[in-house]
Amino acid sequence: MKEGILIFQKNAALGQVKTRLAATIGDHAALEAYHLLIQYTHDVVAQSSAQKILFFSNHLEQNESKYLKDYRFELQSGSDLGDKMRNAFQMLFDEGYERLVIIGTDCAEITSELISEAFELLMTNEVVIGPAQDGGYYLLGMRSFIPKLFKGIPWSTDQVLALTKEYLTQDEISFALLPVLSDVDFEEDWNKFKHKL
Repeated sequence: MKEGILIFQKNAALGQVKTRLAATIGDHAALEAYHLLIQYTHDVVAQSSAQKILFFSNHLEQNESKYLKDYRFELQSGSDLGDKMRNAFQMLFDEGYERLVIIGTDCAEITSELISEAFELLMTNEVVIGPAQDGGYYLLGMRSFIPKLFKGIPWSTDQVLALTKEYLTQDEISFALLPVLSDVDFEEDWNKFKHKL
């Protein structure tokens, strides 16, 4: 079975990552925090046998050697987060992938066990969602392409999860939920998790 983990990662640049966190701890500390979150995320996905497809936000990085050899590198394309995720999923499903899971690099609670569980749940569900404490999600998985999940969603708001579940329920598409986790967006989040990274 052809499985893939899509990792959506912002290119790490001073003043352009973790801006809500930077508002209270400063740009340099926020960039350092983001580097730690990135490293944690890649340590987690390294434990999965699925193909890793790393989608950078702005440009492909020059130093690809710091990533595992089984990584593939792509650029995000689209006007907003929904477009970018939809295009990434469509491209890979068109290539014959049978189960795909997407994550970001902001969740310090995600584990390799949760990613394995997500793939397992896709054996019996069309969709799997990892709900985030802030009303979004830290993981989304599908076993077939469902473009509607990326339309009409006010991204980066507390409505993302609720509207996604509403669409799935209305269209009678089976889905499963993983445990609720927190993203690192603000200083209180960072203080909670930084000892772990």
